[in-house]
Amino acid sequence: MFDTANADALLRHHAATAAAISTLFYPHAEVVLHDLETGLIAGIWNAFSGRKPGSESLVEDELDQAGEGGVYGPYEKTGEDGRRLKSVTAVLKDDFGQAVGLLCINMDVSHFEAAAKLLAAFTGAIAPRPPSLFAGDWREEINTALHDWLRTRGLALTAMRKGDRVALVAELDRRGLFQTRNAVDHLAGLMGASRASIYNYLADARRQNKKDNIS
Repeated sequence: MFDTANADALLRHHAATAAAISTLFYPHAEVVLHDLETGLIAGIWNAFSGRKPGSESLVEDELDQAGEGGVYGPYEKTGEDGRRLKSVTAVLKDDFGQAVGLLCINMDVSHFEAAAKLLAAFTGAIAPRPPSLFAGDWREEINTALHDWLRTRGLALTAMRKGDRVALVAELDRRGLFQTRNAVDHLAGLMGASRASIYNYLADARRQNKKDNIS
């Protein structure tokens, strides 16, 4: 049996916090309350590591890395079954500022990594799109040109000012994308503007282009 006095004090002050964290992140986070006086675990929640209250803490090496403000991490750990864990530790102090315990949160990130790989497999481009399939798809050309233009300038579609809209329409006109009869209607729908506005932007763009060529 181990001395429970300090462990009981830690549990009184911090068990609710540990339980709340464990409940929120269940089943992915193990929360451990370490008693520094005895070097044993005072409490553990969602114990997927197989440890239990009264087990040795084995935290001496971690204490040497104590961070600024009494919290350090996130740092990596490896579970007994090889799972990758992302952990953070808070140093718990008494009323006199003495370290009496540690609150450690070990997050199993292996499931998130697997999900990220799965999503990347679905969202990543496998091969360039076949040009022959999209040669006549003027809608796709306008969609791509519009969002490429926004991306290179760091603009959001909803934040565009009139000057931006005229410049965008000028770029689409330079690419010959207004030669299709319904291109103006399609662009108006994308930009949330009227057909008349698109024609006005186009007229402004062509006037500016003509002026630049003359000068």
